[in-house]
Amino acid sequence: MAKLTRRGFIGTAAAAGALRGAGVTIAKPQMRRVLTVVYDKGLGMMRAVEKLVPM
Repeated sequence: MAKLTRRGFIGTAAAAGALRGAGVTIAKPQMRRVLTVVYDKGLGMMRAVEKLVPM
C-alpha cells in the first residue's frame, strides 16, 4: 500500500468531495450524510468515513 501523506490525504478528500458534489441527482428518497472521523491503524492517521442514512 502506498504511503499516504497529509497533502495526499487532503487531495483525495477534496477530489471525493468534488465527485460527490458533481453527482447527478435522481429522484431518490431523502438521505442524510453522516461524516465520522476515525483512526485507521493501517494508515497510521485519521480518515473520514461517510455513511448515508435515511431521514
